[in-house]
Order: sequence, then structure tokens, then C-alpha cells
Amino acid sequence: MSDWQKTLHESVDSLDKLANRFGHDAIDVEALKPAFDNFQMRITPAALAQIKEVGDPMWNQYVPTVQELDIVDGVIDSLDEDGDSPVPNITHRYPDRALFLVSPVCASYCRFCTRRRKVGDPEKIPLNQYDSAFEYLAAHTEIRDVILSGGDPMMLSDRRLEYIFQRLRAIPHIEIIRIGSRITSHLPERITPEFCEMVKKYHPVYMNTHFNHPSELTPASVAALARLADAGVPLGCQTVLLRGVNDDPQIMKELMQKLLKARVRPYYIYMADQVAGGEHFRTQVEKGLEIVKALRGWTSGLAVPHFVIDAPGGGGKVPLLPEYVEEINEDEVIFRNYEGKRFVYKQPRQPMTVAGCGETLAPAAQSDVVPIQIAKKATPRPRRRRKTGS
Repeated sequence: MSDWQKTLHESVDSLDKLANRFGHDAIDVEALKPAFDNFQMRITPAALAQIKEVGDPMWNQYVPTVQELDIVDGVIDSLDEDGDSPVPNITHRYPDRALFLVSPVCASYCRFCTRRRKVGDPEKIPLNQYDSAFEYLAAHTEIRDVILSGGDPMMLSDRRLEYIFQRLRAIPHIEIIRIGSRITSHLPERITPEFCEMVKKYHPVYMNTHFNHPSELTPASVAALARLADAGVPLGCQTVLLRGVNDDPQIMKELMQKLLKARVRPYYIYMADQVAGGEHFRTQVEKGLEIVKALRGWTSGLAVPHFVIDAPGGGGKVPLLPEYVEEINEDEVIFRNYEGKRFVYKQPRQPMTVAGCGETLAPAAQSDVVPIQIAKKATPRPRRRRKTGS
């Protein structure tokens, strides 16, 4: 057993263990049992160490609550991933890329998980049905980008991951391999030197990490990210906007800046999905727009991710932006900058045509445009002789 697997075995994975750690006043085992039965719990030592008090941002992400039992608008498969699944473990929604579920488990289980209907159940993400997935990917030559997900792909052994990389690299039209993983946040020990040496053989391999709060970027996490970056793995981050976790512009700004410092490019801020069991995490969309407005212009553009809603029912990611544009007409665009100041950008004039060599360029019906002349040689100016000193 590897060191990271030994660390994983030290996780809290039952309500009784949770109550023993935080007290029975904070954890009502009987009341929480239905939520636990609906979606299992595991909290790694690294994630536990980040919980400072009951109800803080880290607590809210990992500890079950009776609010998970309140279903209002939530849908079990809110993104209709199963509807876009032509073979087991594959979701093919976008033209040139596909999602490949390769692991049914995570190191820690996020209570807002979109795939809580599947994650933690090996029968719903079967490891013995890879062949049909590889066959589908090989047959569809339009697919150039494959995203490995789950569960968390990094819960697989290096040997199994290398097998997947080898099979994908044997398909000529697959150019990009991406790993979607939260392992750097709550089990950074998994990013071993051995994995980093192995992954170099299969580049380009990207990793989309998942950090939701600045406190998650611990020294151990930053060191794991550095090992990946040094191994040539480009790093991005997909953050979820969560009530009681990061629904504050200053927290998000600090997170994005700390990610950049750790060589991670902020990629997306997602609205929390409309998934059954996770509705209590949802904020108003306006909160996300407020956060983007507080980032754009006020910090480096590298620290400003796309704010998106993953459209319910399988519509894909739709980007949202604050309203900077006030008016667009044929003459000009009127807009405000990040400080709220108004500016005007003139629309381009109609293109000017050349009637013939030596004639002027003149746009039709634009008397305020100063004509220019072409193809005439300028008269040479006489040179002045410089006086030399005596």
C-alpha cells in the first residue's frame, strides 16, 4: 500500500467518527442518517485539518446536513449527462470533445456534487467497461480532446492511469488529455514523483483542479501543484460558487490570486448545479455577476475566469457577463469600464474604394471624411549642408 493510500485510510467516513471528532452536539447522527444514506461521506485528514469551526466554508463543503433532504427544483441528473451517453462511461455533448468517467470514487465527497447519483457506486461507473469507451473514442474521429473524470481519476493507481493514457495515445485523432481532479486540495500526497515522471510520457496532459476557498491552498497543496507544473502539466481551476463557502467578492479575489501564484490558471466559476440534494448551496445568479465585476479590472486578467451556468437538461456551458454595454448603434458603442466610467467607441466607417491610380479615396455619403491621395511621389526636399566647426 502506498503512502497516499495509507493516508486515505485515516479519513473520517462515518457519522459516528464525525461525532467523535466534533461532538454529538454538532453532529446529530440519527437526524443525519438519511442524508448519509443518500450520498456517502468521506473526509480526508487534509480536508479535516482545514475545518476550523462548525459551519465554516470547509465544514459546509464536506459535512452532511438535513438540508440535503429538501428537494424543491433539484433534479437527479440535472445536466442530463446520461442522455448524452452513447456507451457506458462516455458523455459526448460537445462537437470535438468527450467526457470519460474512469473512477467511481473520490478522496473526499463534496456535498454539492453534480454526480452524487453515481459517485461512490462502482456499479454506476464500472471499471470493467472501458473497452466500449475506447472503441467509441476511436470510431469518432471528430473527438480530439478527452476529459477524464469520475469520481476522481487520481484515485486510480499509476498503473491503471498509464494504461488509460496508453490507450488514448494509440488513437491518432486524440490530441489533448485532461484530468479533472480535486486531489490536490484534499489528498495532495497523491501527486507523487512517480506519477509526475510517468505523465511526462503522454503530454499534452492537462489537469483541471478544483479549489473553492483560499484556505484550501495549503503548503502541501501548493507543493503538489508545483510538482505537477514542474512535470509539464498545465493547470487550470474550476471553482463552484457556493452559498456559505465563497459567495463573497473578496474571498473569490483572494482565491484567484492565490491560484495564479501557485501556477494555476482560473478557468471557470460555475453556478452551483440544480442537482437534488445540493440546492441549499445555490446563490442568486446576480451574486456571480457581482463577483466577476469585482474581479474584472480590479485584478490581473489572468485571475478572471469565465462565469458560466451549465445549462440544466444538457445545454452545455453558457457564459455570463455583467452589463458593461449601454448602447450599440451604427455609429458608436457606448459602454462603461470596470470603474463605472462611460466611454464611447466609434464604429468603423464604410470602406473606401479606389477609382484609379492617382485618384482620391472617398467613401460614399461621408462628407466628413478627409480624402487622401495615393501613388504620388513626394517632391524631394533640398538637403541642408551642415556647417562644420572651425
